Amino acid sequence: MRHAELLGKKAKHDIVHNGLVLVPAGVALEKAHIELLENYRVDPEEIQTAEQENRPQDGESAALMTQAVQFAKEMFERVREVGHLDPKEIEHTLTPMVLQMSQNKDMFSLFHTVKAKDEYTHQHNIGVSVLSTLIGRWLGWRDDQVALLSLAASLHDVGKVRIPDEILLKPGRLTADEYAEMKLHTVYGYEILKANPKIDPRVALVALQHHERDDGRGYPYGIRNGGMDIMSRVVAVADIFHAMSSRRPYHEPMPFYRVVSEMRNGSFGELDPQIVGVFLEQIIRHLLGRQVKLSDGRWGEVVYLDPQEDMHPLVRVGDSFIDLKRERHLNIEEIII
Repeated sequence: MRHAELLGKKAKHDIVHNGLVLVPAGVALEKAHIELLENYRVDPEEIQTAEQENRPQDGESAALMTQAVQFAKEMFERVREVGHLDPKEIEHTLTPMVLQMSQNKDMFSLFHTVKAKDEYTHQHNIGVSVLSTLIGRWLGWRDDQVALLSLAASLHDVGKVRIPDEILLKPGRLTADEYAEMKLHTVYGYEILKANPKIDPRVALVALQHHERDDGRGYPYGIRNGGMDIMSRVVAVADIFHAMSSRRPYHEPMPFYRVVSEMRNGSFGELDPQIVGVFLEQIIRHLLGRQVKLSDGRWGEVVYLDPQEDMHPLVRVGDSFIDLKRERHLNIEEIII
């Protein structure tokens, strides 16, 4: 979308730049407004208008998610039965669905769509693929690189077909022996994908390396100091965010502020700081104008983001304002869809 295409449309939320309200919500955008937005280099893609109907797109994403999960489930079952897969079938069927889902402009609605809610294994694969695709685009990768990343991410957990269901689907914590077996899914996935000459070797590397960490705390080999392929680094970030934000057999989704905080401070092992930075920057800047649930149960709208303390924004609750920089006991629990 270009700025000129906004002419005559009404802003759904205040259009804010560095705390300055450029255009109030509900105002029809005139030529002077368009020039102001251009001067401040406000991305037109980030402006929601009252005329936009996001829900049909959300419904389309949900339908695509259902189709993609079913395809992934059938694909994994075939791999379990015959030991190999057809990459062309994935490239022609699954990857286009992932690429299309990742075009949804309502990021938090998209995140809600791709969260795992019941069939964790297959929903996780698709969710990680969508998130990885977004990250690849935000990093400025070429379309062919993004497509390869989407493919690799959708297959990153294919080695789980060799993990017994009593371990894979166990509702409680795994024993030490069970966890040791679970970690082997990375090696199994590498073996399955490496044996297929039609699959790019980097896809197999992603399956092998997506649980490695720069501080050596990852597995299976404890790689450290930048030894991972860049695609593996991207998938590692997407994998963590999706896993921690989703309902899993042994834990509930982690609150939004905790996922962001713990990704930043390396609680899940040291992830690539550039990729984490780009990913979280994009997420957090989309908070502006969103309805959020605070940790005390109240709902409000994010009306201002401080670049220095972006997880402690100004939130409007009814007729009052809550500055989370001052109210440190409050946090953003979840984003309301």
